[in-house]
Amino acid sequence: MKIHRLYADKNGESHFETVDIPLTESSRAGRLSERMPATGIIFREVMPDYDLDWHPAPRRQYIVNLDAGVQITASDGESRKIGAGEIILVEDTWGKGHLSKAIDGKMRHCLFIPIE
Repeated sequence: MKIHRLYADKNGESHFETVDIPLTESSRAGRLSERMPATGIIFREVMPDYDLDWHPAPRRQYIVNLDAGVQITASDGESRKIGAGEIILVEDTWGKGHLSKAIDGKMRHCLFIPIE
């Protein structure tokens, strides 16, 4: 399973990479990854006109978009559309951060899963 990752390098510049989450266990119920640590879950509702200027992530966390997407721009200039059903691991908790922009023109519901 592939997810997006946004991280800061040693100079505080944010970058994207695609991470492959290995699915190592198989059963009649499907294929599973190993268990990963998390410290809770936060439910979020985002207005359709949400645009946020440069900011670092408030914590290391997975974000799961449930029903609408967001466009995120890293400080190195790369921009990705993270659509409904996609997952991003944000780890740019310091440095220049990133831009966030609503793209689907509708309310977005998402889950934040902190990992610290």
